[in-house]
Amino acid sequence: MKGFKFMRGTGKLQDPAGFSAEERPDNGASGQTHVYVQETRSRRLRRSWIVASAGLVLVSAFLIGAEKKYVTANTETYYKVLVKGQEVGKIYQQADLNQLFEEKREEYQQKYPDSVMVLQTEGITTEQEQAFKPEVDSEATLKKLDGMLKAYAIGVQLTVDGEALGIVKDQETANAVLEAVKQHYAPQAVASAGVTLMKTAASSSVSAADSDKLESAEIREEVSIVPVKADPNKVLTVEEAVKTLTEGDEEPLVYTVQEGDTVSAIATRFGITQDEIFRNNPAVKELTLQIGDELQLTVPQPDLTVVTVEQVTEQVVTEPEVEIRKSDQLAAGKRKVVRPGQTGLKEMQYRVTKENGIVVKEEWLGQTVVKASLPEVVYSGTKVVGEGTGMFAWPVSGASISSSFGERWGRAHKGVDLVSGNRTIKAADAGVVTFAGTQSGYGNVVIVNHKNGYVTYYGHLKSISVSVGQKLSQGSKIGIMGSTGRSTGTHLHFEIRKNGTAVNPMKYLK
Repeated sequence: MKGFKFMRGTGKLQDPAGFSAEERPDNGASGQTHVYVQETRSRRLRRSWIVASAGLVLVSAFLIGAEKKYVTANTETYYKVLVKGQEVGKIYQQADLNQLFEEKREEYQQKYPDSVMVLQTEGITTEQEQAFKPEVDSEATLKKLDGMLKAYAIGVQLTVDGEALGIVKDQETANAVLEAVKQHYAPQAVASAGVTLMKTAASSSVSAADSDKLESAEIREEVSIVPVKADPNKVLTVEEAVKTLTEGDEEPLVYTVQEGDTVSAIATRFGITQDEIFRNNPAVKELTLQIGDELQLTVPQPDLTVVTVEQVTEQVVTEPEVEIRKSDQLAAGKRKVVRPGQTGLKEMQYRVTKENGIVVKEEWLGQTVVKASLPEVVYSGTKVVGEGTGMFAWPVSGASISSSFGERWGRAHKGVDLVSGNRTIKAADAGVVTFAGTQSGYGNVVIVNHKNGYVTYYGHLKSISVSVGQKLSQGSKIGIMGSTGRSTGTHLHFEIRKNGTAVNPMKYLK
């Protein structure tokens, strides 16, 4: 049949539209046949369009999935670094930031090995973020942050009454500093600095014993030790802190002249020159310096006051007693030594209280005879009333010494100061009263000439019981102990002068 093909394997004919001869509708009319063919083609086109659309959907889905995988593969996690809320950069690894902190802390520790350094990381935070191919420069961020990192030292601050004295490394160091400040004023420290401690006497007959010892050393002020954050450049070593606390700053000081003071001794005591004293006090003259005068000084005043109590022993060479034997073979007033005497030796014990090395109190504890002196035997003619024997008794019974004799502790003392519950003053030896009245510095004073080269002084009396020209025996009442003149309390100032020169009364008192 025209227009049909034979379908292999079926035994049927098929037209170009895909219908077999049996299946093709045939109403015998050519017009109907054309319509049928058109409809068939439309159905085939619709099927082709559906297939094509499904393919496009599949391709789009594939592309979208591929794009998501690509984005996911290129999305990275990073950290924003913020300082006090302001972003300074981005880093990939949190560990990089921690490593920077540790390296920076170690760098500061090496720079300040004597301090415990703490890195200041307060206010530095991170925020985790994710983004597609983010621009992250960890090296630049860490470098920028490195320049911003600071550190402080952990220390303790020494304060007195709220005033900061200095900062040291820790509590242990602070304790070491305070102990070293105490030891700075200990006898061995003073001696090592080249300062003679209580060993300078008017006579070479006084020497030091080896039994000096420090009873106590205490800081008067209450020192607080407070933990602080500190600039490492301001953290002091033990040596630096001790120097700061013992030297102090120069400040004005009004000093009241005491008994035995000289301009040179005052200058030495405060570590200044005599010229500075004269410059600040133009009216002051060395020879006219009086007890009670006030001097304007500018001297270093330490922030701490170290009170030391020391037991000091010194050896004193004692003069021999003079044994007078009457002889009618000699004219009255004539003497002859028939046996020279020999000196003895005794140890004097004192307790000395000092503030920053300056004596503020002195106590005589007693004495021990190491070697007894051998008396000198003298023949004398008829005894004349008012002539001394050369043997001196204590002018007050039950006495103790509140200030000793000689060039020591920064001042010259021409006698000894005696205190006692019994305030009756007696002549130490026979003699004649040459003065009974008031003298500058001494207050009420009695002077007795013993007619043998010796003269004794009895100062600061409350009242006087003798008059000029009166002849005295040893033990005669002179007056009552007082605090007149330049005196700091009730006591007797007792002097012995030999041929016009003050000598140590302790060599003669028995």
